[in-house]
Amino acid sequence: MKLNPKEFALDRSRQVAPQILEILRSRILSMSLPPTTVLSRISLQSEFNVSQTPVRDALIRLEEEGLVEVYPQYATVVSRIDIRNATEAHFLRLSIELEAIRRLTLEAPDETSAALETVLSRQKRVVSPETYDLFDTLDKDFHRVLYERADILGLWATVRRQGAHIDRLRMLNLPMPGKLEQIIVDHQAVVDAVRLGDPEAAVAALRKHLSGTLSIIDLICEQYPDYVSR
Repeated sequence: MKLNPKEFALDRSRQVAPQILEILRSRILSMSLPPTTVLSRISLQSEFNVSQTPVRDALIRLEEEGLVEVYPQYATVVSRIDIRNATEAHFLRLSIELEAIRRLTLEAPDETSAALETVLSRQKRVVSPETYDLFDTLDKDFHRVLYERADILGLWATVRRQGAHIDRLRMLNLPMPGKLEQIIVDHQAVVDAVRLGDPEAAVAALRKHLSGTLSIIDLICEQYPDYVSR
């Protein structure tokens, strides 16, 4: 699940601050940098071989997104997972995706189920703790299909921006026994309902799937009390 910093190389032909932002955001969302981790600006400058300005700019953006907390003259710390924020992001996603799948199941069941099945087939091949990152990427691709097919891709960007805290909860949830397999079962139920042209079944299957992580929020908080803020 952890990312190797050496996998990232800055493109010196482009602005480096946005690249550092993306790298640090990826590490935070993947839990490679878990909540309460102290981020040293000097260490980041050394790692990326840059001046203090792009590092500062990247951290400011992360603070705006609620992913770090900056204590002037003291430290920058990866923020705890905000449960209220995660709940609100979940509500937003439910509202959009349930309506999208209802409409797609009524209007284009064959094309939509085929597009979802293509992603699901790939996801089934990486159900392993060693491939968490790829599994999670394909999980996002599965849902992104709904936005593409419904012609609301701009909302996908909004959902991704708003969903940072629930994404981190999911990364704590993924290693739990049976979680990966349950996601596959849930996705298959969605595909089957869409293929049959049954909007109510599709909505029910997707609602069940999207509610998985928040349904065990108390367990996650119990296991990772230092990572969350309620």
